[in-house]
Amino acid sequence: MIKSTLEEIESRFDQDVERFSNLETGQQTTLDALFNMELITSGIAARYPMPKSVLDIGCGAGNYPVKLLEKLNDVDVTLVDLSQPMLDRARERVEAATCGKVCTIKGDFRTVALEDEAYDAIVATAVLHHLRDDQDWESSFRKLYGLLTKGGSLWIFDLVRQQDQKLQELIYNRYYGDYLKGLKDEAYRDHVFAYIEKEDTPKDLMYQLDLLKRVGFKQVDILHKNLCFASFMAIK
Repeated sequence: MIKSTLEEIESRFDQDVERFSNLETGQQTTLDALFNMELITSGIAARYPMPKSVLDIGCGAGNYPVKLLEKLNDVDVTLVDLSQPMLDRARERVEAATCGKVCTIKGDFRTVALEDEAYDAIVATAVLHHLRDDQDWESSFRKLYGLLTKGGSLWIFDLVRQQDQKLQELIYNRYYGDYLKGLKDEAYRDHVFAYIEKEDTPKDLMYQLDLLKRVGFKQVDILHKNLCFASFMAIK
């Protein structure tokens, strides 16, 4: 299948700002979304009680920075997203939560201009599954590594695959499919599966952990995994 272009992905998210502006329902197709948001933002706050700057790539409507700013004060936040309506909403919400500077950048994090060694923490939630081949994954992880300060860290929550195909089919088609049916019905499940197939190319968790080490991160840690979703982090 020919995957969605960036323009097609941007268009879909342009139409979905209201849903993604809600901390409770913004990511309901994602297993343990609220738990992982709390886990990641608490993790950042525990490691960096006075961070200077945080970057959120694929920020959507700004849920993660808004949640983080409930725990930290006066943080400079840089928001990157393909969708201008998402960025506009994210800026509005984040500026209301911090006295720090808020910078918004429209575009693909792989190609936009960002300052090297400038961020204490980078948040990447539900964005890396849009990467494509191995070269794309490696170059993206190398860029994220270069953007962090020494001792800075990358925090990821995303859709992942299983290495074993039989396990992938069991976990994805049966268990995750049952979860989606429980949210609405079989048609909704099929709708979600269709846009995942069209848009996404997730990698397995072990691939990503190994790649993080290969590009230079000195420490990686798994935070949480439930079926086909995982949160994990890496320290420079």
